[in-house]
Amino acid sequence: MIYVFKTSVESEQDIQKLKLGLDELLPQAKWNFDLDDCDNILRIDSHTEKTGAVIRLLQYIGYDCEELPY
Repeated sequence: MIYVFKTSVESEQDIQKLKLGLDELLPQAKWNFDLDDCDNILRIDSHTEKTGAVIRLLQYIGYDCEELPY
């Protein structure tokens, strides 16, 4: 399933801050950021639902994050 989040992540440096945490939280998932989108979208392709954990991780590191409805 694809999960989509609006974030405040703005740069590749921001993504590098999150990479280890996202890889650890989502070891079997594929994820990427679309920084060209006005909402700085995080897309996650995962068989397991971890939306709450993803939001908490980004907020803990200092970024805004909210799941977008599909």
